[in-house]
Amino acid sequence: MNISTPLTTETICQLSVGDTVYLSGHIYTARDAAHARMVAALQNGEAPPFQYEGQVVFYAGPCPAPPGKPIGSIGPTTSDRMDAYSPALIAAGLRVMIGKGERSEEVMQKIKTHGGLYLVAVGGVAALLAKCVTQVEPTAYEDLGTEAIRRLTVENMPLVVAAV
Repeated sequence: MNISTPLTTETICQLSVGDTVYLSGHIYTARDAAHARMVAALQNGEAPPFQYEGQVVFYAGPCPAPPGKPIGSIGPTTSDRMDAYSPALIAAGLRVMIGKGERSEEVMQKIKTHGGLYLVAVGGVAALLAKCVTQVEPTAYEDLGTEAIRRLTVENMPLVVAAV
């Protein structure tokens, strides 16, 4: 199934665990350090680095772009590393996450309660996923280097629904 961002409740409700999807649109990269800052911003009443509602966070830190390419290899980071931060972000409106591996029971419950979606990308295919990225824009926390938040434009990124 082809899906596009921002993802709506109607789109999410059409999906089932095990479905293969091809995602197009804008997504945001964020790993551990960026997640810690996003949650700290929430706790301090500060504005988020992007509006969470309907958006997708890809747990990834891309490699530098080779000449003529928008991005280097970009593969999923193990998702449970974000589990300490995810409940607060889900409660703040984030509904869709891309990573690899299992999630905690608390995160799985928050995904179900808030009508969210957990998509998995196959580990080891970072070069293939990079071919889906057509544009990269720095968004926040540039001092974090590869862990900075970037807005990616993707076309037909192959993913599997792991939780709805």
